[in-house]
Amino acid sequence: MEAIVLAGGLGTRLRPVVPDLPKPMAPVGSRPFLERLLDYWIGQGVQRIILSVGYRHEAIRQHFGKSHRRVPIRYAVEDRPRGTGGGLLLAAEALSSRATFLVLNGDTWFEVALKTLAGFHASRRPDVTLALFRSPQGGRYAGLHVGRDGEVLSFGAGEKGGLANGGVYLMERSLLESGPQFASAPLSLEEDILPLALRGKKRVYGLECGGRFLDIGVPEDYARAGAVLGT
Repeated sequence: MEAIVLAGGLGTRLRPVVPDLPKPMAPVGSRPFLERLLDYWIGQGVQRIILSVGYRHEAIRQHFGKSHRRVPIRYAVEDRPRGTGGGLLLAAEALSSRATFLVLNGDTWFEVALKTLAGFHASRRPDVTLALFRSPQGGRYAGLHVGRDGEVLSFGAGEKGGLANGGVYLMERSLLESGPQFASAPLSLEEDILPLALRGKKRVYGLECGGRFLDIGVPEDYARAGAVLGT
């Protein structure tokens, strides 16, 4: 399976703690967070990676080069800040086939069993499946309402203890077709592409997953990342 990793954000919230690196390269123990993230998903069967990069992308290229653990890496480099949605559209042009592909936020760690997520996705045959978690913080994360079969009914403000988007997706190319294309302003995957897909009658599903979740873009989560992920 191919994976697109969205690693082009500016990381403004984390910059006081990690001022000289792109956010996904923030060190956790002895290694960059992004390296740990790639290791986790390669261990579950990812065979090709496209890194969507922008801010200080040279540091990412210098560290990984053309491959990581024998898995080839390609880079989709933003010529300007495009947001998670614009970065995804740019990276999708480098996909090698029309098969289902994985999309990952480059600054979140969510322990999701890829085999389980893929089985759910195959059984529902949606345009996209989101891995979901129960958010104790509520409004800090995008919330959504899900039907009994897992179909996403609407997006809205997060509620304490409610389901939230964990930044792990299985997608079909159909999600990005007949949708928003490149614009002068940054485009958000969470706030633009997904809600527009739902309004356009695309099939959007979600599966609640019970694995550990970290958002290293939040200084509090970054401070405890070493304890969660190890040295």
